[in-house]
Formats: sequence, C-alpha cells, structure tokens
Amino acid sequence: MQISAKTDYAIRALLSLAAHEPDLVKVDVIVREQGLPRKFVEAILGELRRAQIVRSQRGADGGYALARPAAEITLGAVIRAVDGPLAEVRGLRPNETNYAGAAEHLPEVWVAVRSSLRRVLDEALHERALALPR
Repeated sequence: MQISAKTDYAIRALLSLAAHEPDLVKVDVIVREQGLPRKFVEAILGELRRAQIVRSQRGADGGYALARPAAEITLGAVIRAVDGPLAEVRGLRPNETNYAGAAEHLPEVWVAVRSSLRRVLDEALHERALALPR
C-alpha cells in the first residue's frame, strides 16, 4: 500500500486538530505546525468537512475542529475521505477481479490484503485512531 501525500497531509492536519481539541484551529496554525502547503491543506480540510470528519466555523474567530472525538476517527475513514477505497486492483474491488490459469486464485490474495488493511486501519479504534495520549 502506498500512502499518498494527500493522505499523509490529511492525517497530520487531523493530528494537529486533535492536539488542540476542543478549540477551533486556523489553517495557518496547522500549516505552520506541520510544515504543509496552505492551499493543499485548505482543499483537504474541505474534503474532510464534506466527509463529516472535521467541522468549520467562518469568521475572525473561526477555524477547524474535529467533528467527533479523535478516538472515533479511524485512519481508514480518513484515507477513504481523501483517496477513496482502501484497496483496489486496477479500479476494481478485489472481489471483482477475475483471472485465468495460474493466476485464478489471485483475487483471494487481493481480498485478504483488503481485509488486513481494514483490520489495521478500521477495527482497532483504540490502538490506531487519531487519539493522542494525554
């Protein structure tokens, strides 16, 4: 699995928001703390807002905050929000692939890969969520 810059930036931005919880955080703070490009972070936060992972408030006192507790936000949800499905094979879901001959059992491997990713990124909420130790 390759982690895109978009996913990396999204997770780092969310960790910054979690560190400031429950306060609203301006984009400039996230950009400065994480050394990220402002325009890219703004676009990513828009996607995370549409996915209901963050909330925003406009105005001089506005900014961004997590839409729910950090412990309820999984890395899998973040990846799906900014990059789409966790595991695809040439644009298909692993169980939609079909091969002949020596490769006929390969879809089972792709399904197992997707299952493992889900287990690591979705199911172990307390161990792999965005929650920061306090």
